[in-house]
Parts: sequence; C-alpha cells; structure tokens
Amino acid sequence: MSGGLSALKVLLVDDNQHMRAIISAVLKGVGILNVREAADGAEALQVLRDGPIDIAIIDFHMTPIDGVQFTSMVRNSADSTNPYLPIIMMTGFADRIRVCEARDAGVTELVVKPVTARSIIDRVNAVIFNPRNFVRTDDYFGPLRRGIDDVSQGAALESVEA
Repeated sequence: MSGGLSALKVLLVDDNQHMRAIISAVLKGVGILNVREAADGAEALQVLRDGPIDIAIIDFHMTPIDGVQFTSMVRNSADSTNPYLPIIMMTGFADRIRVCEARDAGVTELVVKPVTARSIIDRVNAVIFNPRNFVRTDDYFGPLRRGIDDVSQGAALESVEA
C-alpha cells in the first residue's frame, strides 16, 4: 500500500501539537513521508502558497482561521492555488449542524475525533482512490455531496484536476 503514497505531499493543520504528532505518525507509518504541518488555517494558507500540496488534513476548530474558513478560502478565493485540493476535516463536533457546515464549505471527507489510524487511512484512501467530481452552483463549489443529486438541480459538474 505504501508504494505510491511516498510521493504524496500532505498538509496537516491542527492547533494541538499532540494531535499533529499522532496524525503525522500514522501517515508516516503507511509511507507518507512528506508531511507539512501548520498550527492554524492562516499558516496553512501560507504553506499552500509556498508549494504544491496533494491532500490537506485540517481541524475544524482553530483561530484565527478555522477549518471551515480555510476550506471556503481554498475553494472560492480568486488567488487559491488549488481549489480542487482534497480536504479531510477532523472534528470533535459530530452534531448535524457542524457536519453540514463543513460539507457546505466544500470539505471532501470528514473524520470525527477521537480519530483512529484506520479512520485517517480510510479517508486518505478515499480521496486518492475514489476522487469525487466537483460541482459548481450559485452558492456552492466543492466535491459532489453524497446523497444529493446536484446534477438534477442544474449544477455543472467539473472533473477533478490532477
């Protein structure tokens, strides 16, 4: 499984250093060796400007820019370096309102804390091996939402850029 993963560039964003160390160890354990870390969304945006990233794993709750704001900026800012970036959000908030907020911002996958190695690996595999098409509507840009037939609502599908 680690053969192709060693080339991935992952951005890991969490204001908790201990959580970053745990997730980084999981990623390195499956062969993902290039892990860039950031303590908040603002720092993460700078990392994206510094060079290409293949996947972002980001916490929901941080300051000054949280995971939802980061995702919205990546998806919708005119100066975004990669609006198609797969974004896996980690959250301790599993209530419907927070999950919908993350989904509506354009998060690709969601994992609820406390995370397990399997849950992180499963989400990374999902964005690599089962990438979702992107959809653009008047009020949303991001991965095609599961269980919602955006195509029937007049949305334009866009293919994921490599």
